[in-house]
Amino acid sequence: MKIAILGAGAMGMLFGGYLSRENEVALIDTDPAKVDAINTLGIRILEPDGHVTAADPEAAISSDGLEKMDLIILFVKAMHSRGALQSNRRLIGPGTYVMSLQNGAGHDAVMREFASPDRIVIGTTQHNSSIVEPGVVHHGGGGEICIGPAGGDGIQIRRIAETFNNCGIETEISDNIQTKIWEKLFVNVSASALTAILQSKLGFLLENEHAWRLTRQLIREAVAVANAEGMEFEEEKVIDGLHELLEQAKDGYTSIYADIRDGRKTEVDTISGFVVAASKRNHVPAPSHEFVVSLIHAMEAKYTGASDSPRSGGEK
Repeated sequence: MKIAILGAGAMGMLFGGYLSRENEVALIDTDPAKVDAINTLGIRILEPDGHVTAADPEAAISSDGLEKMDLIILFVKAMHSRGALQSNRRLIGPGTYVMSLQNGAGHDAVMREFASPDRIVIGTTQHNSSIVEPGVVHHGGGGEICIGPAGGDGIQIRRIAETFNNCGIETEISDNIQTKIWEKLFVNVSASALTAILQSKLGFLLENEHAWRLTRQLIREAVAVANAEGMEFEEEKVIDGLHELLEQAKDGYTSIYADIRDGRKTEVDTISGFVVAASKRNHVPAPSHEFVVSLIHAMEAKYTGASDSPRSGGEK
């Protein structure tokens, strides 16, 4: 397949490295330093078991000169998705699939501006990655990827799943991808959001009774909102599943934690903000998530030096 990955950050490089084993892959990023490092050094993936996976995909700062793609994968931050797709619109043809494996939810709404619903793929991944140095990423581990079509049926995207599996990325097609999206969202709106605020490892949420109480409260509200959206989650099962995940990843850090630490804008609007929007749409209260969104935006302003002007009569 001809594959373009928009965003050459840690996850973009991880997937770009694997997929380039059997496909023509181009990573596109506006940061010349990242592009130069990939083109000069290639990509080196430090695996959990200690061995190194080497790959040499193409990288570019724009899509000029590239052909129409079979698949485009979004790995930019959610707030940059529209701009990235617009800048690289020339890569999208009638047969191009556009996929998001980004954190949060609601990404298909943006992708529908550039592709028909039967060419949009959404999914979740348990893989995590961090940049060690230019061209080198640490693969912290992962698990199965679930993907599903925004429209049509899963048969249409079977080729994508087969390609991922052939490149060592375990992937399945889900008949109910929105359930999978919510399952991942429960982790992000509780554990990820709180580790950003507390600037802590994931394990702290289990070690501290106050942190764990906050985690449970965020889960309870999110489950109520999800079920109002037509899901059928059991609150205690979700909490137990999160507890098990945190036990296995006590020393882990989240991307939103790193964003706050490094003074970058976060994706909170497509994570906790998605729950807030759904709560208002379904008239199900989610006050803790509203608080989290406002608090993280305040922390962004504090650490980046940016400031939002007060607005009367509404929220940011």
